[in-house]
Amino acid sequence: MDVTVVWAAIIALGLFMYVVLDGFDLGIGIVFPFFPDEKERDLMMNTVAPVWDGNETWLVLGGAGLFAVFPVVYSTVLSALYLPLVGMLACLIFRGVSFEIRAKANRTKHLWDLAFIGGSAGAAFFQGIALGAFLQGIPVVDGSFAGDAFGWLTPFSLLTGLGLVVTYALLGCCWLVAKTEGDLQRRLHRVVWPLTIVLLGFIVVVSLWTPLQEPTIAQRWFDGGLFWRLAPVPLLVAICVYFMRRAVRGRHHNTPFLLALGLVLLGYAGLLVSLWPYAIPSSVTLWEAAAPRSSQVFTLVGAAVIIPIIIAYTTLGYWVFRGKVRHGDAHYH
Repeated sequence: MDVTVVWAAIIALGLFMYVVLDGFDLGIGIVFPFFPDEKERDLMMNTVAPVWDGNETWLVLGGAGLFAVFPVVYSTVLSALYLPLVGMLACLIFRGVSFEIRAKANRTKHLWDLAFIGGSAGAAFFQGIALGAFLQGIPVVDGSFAGDAFGWLTPFSLLTGLGLVVTYALLGCCWLVAKTEGDLQRRLHRVVWPLTIVLLGFIVVVSLWTPLQEPTIAQRWFDGGLFWRLAPVPLLVAICVYFMRRAVRGRHHNTPFLLALGLVLLGYAGLLVSLWPYAIPSSVTLWEAAAPRSSQVFTLVGAAVIIPIIIAYTTLGYWVFRGKVRHGDAHYH
């Protein structure tokens, strides 16, 4: 068994779970400006109040796994993306504090609304910038970062930053469609389709731009026969978009969220396939970046215990708080 590949899969799973779970509650903050009514905002926040902090467990798992198993990637990526990652953490702090204080504030509630909006949008934007900077490659010499502090600031990374903001907004909007009803749900349905079209545009542009700005990915796509194996992916994206349109017209409750998850999964799968077998594009492979096998096996034992526990309490939390959230339900405290 190749323990390095197993650990790469665990970290990939952790990051995907974070994007999906924390993505939709960040998305709620992003769509907040479209719904200025205070009671509706209370209701929107109550849809994720019991689970939002647990969603970030997956980010911790991915970061801890990276530190333990791929220390070269951890040190290099942290050095290269220090500023956007610090910006992301600052925004997550503002978002978390606004969650805790907004429900108790009176005169300053509008300020905490702004903190929630800015923290959610900022965290998504900085995460997207980090993704774009990672995709375009990080210069590595002798296992250390060899670039400058602002190498991450490029048109491509700004594009991916905006793309992730739209992705999270769509996830958040579709989550709210599933959790609300009545007039609020009808207005949320009207936002889903424009967000889907904008996201589709970002998918097309990023998919075309990625191989153009990273020769290693272009070579893997076109010289290794990968292009034809990935050919069904655009078709599946088009199918998701088609059924999203039908779901919005039919005022479906849960289908839009499932289709949004499908779009995220397809994009994530294409990303992983394009990067393989590199831990840092065009610089360091997974095996070059990995810790000694003994360290990987030791930490894998701990992961085998903790990951089922995380999955269990995450599943239980969503099961207990399933169903619609209505005005008059218990508020978050």
